[in-house]
Amino acid sequence: MHKFVFSNREILQNSEIRLPAISAAALYGKGVFTTLAVYHKKPFLWEKHWRRIIENAEKTGVDLSDFNEKFVKKSLFELIEKNNISNARVRLTFFDTSESLIWKNESTAKTTFLIQTADFRPVSENLRLTVSPFQINSKSPLTNIKSCNYLENILALEDAEAKGFDEAIRLNERGEIASACMANIFWIKDKTLFTPDLETGCLAGTTREFLTESAKEHGFGIYFVKQNLNDLLNADEIFLTSAGLNITAVEKIDKISFNHKFVQKLKEKLYNN
Repeated sequence: MHKFVFSNREILQNSEIRLPAISAAALYGKGVFTTLAVYHKKPFLWEKHWRRIIENAEKTGVDLSDFNEKFVKKSLFELIEKNNISNARVRLTFFDTSESLIWKNESTAKTTFLIQTADFRPVSENLRLTVSPFQINSKSPLTNIKSCNYLENILALEDAEAKGFDEAIRLNERGEIASACMANIFWIKDKTLFTPDLETGCLAGTTREFLTESAKEHGFGIYFVKQNLNDLLNADEIFLTSAGLNITAVEKIDKISFNHKFVQKLKEKLYNN
């Protein structure tokens, strides 16, 4: 993580940040966030990220009344300059620091706002995946919300890495493909794109949205599906998408190898036009 962060109304060193321990955010993970990419000092897909923050905050009851889009975006550019970054990842987080229903506190701040930046995580060009034992509950009230309660995702990722893999495929309670631990998943069969329908419990990722819109504009067929693991394992190519990964091909799922010639062509087509 870079040296400086933006907290509420000012830039501070990251070592100075404090979150009230007796708050809904600290006790229950109540808060919303988004992670976005910065290229050449400019946030990528800003409008999509901000729209999701607004939607997720409304669903979880996180009060954003003190932080409008103009202020947040201006704060982000100030931090980009302060940390002297050109290409990086950024996390915007809104923590609910209001009084919780169960443990009372004396906080008058309803929401704490934080922007932090860091270099992109090193990512293998050809990911190795396994199947996670941690299922996604497609009926959860947190489905399709990027909340600060991300423990299930972290446990799934740590389990995959402990087994020697880069990421893992998560299925829902019906055995349908939903996503990876920290990314959306796509696959290609006969030059047609497939990705899990939102009803599977996957997150409506901003890079997922960008890719599906761009693919349609460039004449690629794409289907939102509810399919099982066998359909994925029979694919020609597989790739993951996220703000940190962009589009990254999957080399293997357990011991099954996949091609990635079309993925590279797709990436070049969508991002160079």
